[in-house]
Amino acid sequence: MSIAPSPKKVLAFAGSCRQGSFNHALLQHVIALASESHPDLTFTLVSLADYPLPLFNEDVEASDPTPPALIALKALFAQHNGLLIASPEYNSLPTPLLLNTLSWLSRQGVGEAPLAAFKGKVAALVGASPGGLGGLRALPVVRHGLQNVGVTVVPQLVSVGSAHTALTAPTLPDPTRAMIVTQLAQLSHHLR
Repeated sequence: MSIAPSPKKVLAFAGSCRQGSFNHALLQHVIALASESHPDLTFTLVSLADYPLPLFNEDVEASDPTPPALIALKALFAQHNGLLIASPEYNSLPTPLLLNTLSWLSRQGVGEAPLAAFKGKVAALVGASPGGLGGLRALPVVRHGLQNVGVTVVPQLVSVGSAHTALTAPTLPDPTRAMIVTQLAQLSHHLR
């Protein structure tokens, strides 16, 4: 008799906390697809609005190196094996919110190993935008940054263009669904 492996926990969040965020909606679609195809993955969906952090600079860090939101967010990261990050695109770059959050998470807290929040993590990256490319230009920037702090990023990137119509339909178009299924398979494989 074989014992089923314990589910791998994935923390999901978007680099947008706007009401009606396309990227938050995309995360919901991905998580719904995962429940059908990958019961070995369990997701915790959070909003970065619940973890407000000041604009990072070392003077702010020196005066308050451990804001309560950072402590809570680092604790969440520690409880999860993987990350599902939805990145909007502003002028071909990730959002300031996402970059600021990742900057804070990269800082070494008292008694922490360097880059402790990212150690051993595997990430899947998705993006949505009203434009035709669906945030595709920002995703490699996020991938590069995460890889630099030791995160394994799965190869499949998923971008959803014309998000204002694509994400309001009950299901995503088949080509997008197929990319997500491939990405979830890669995430599951790397987390094993």
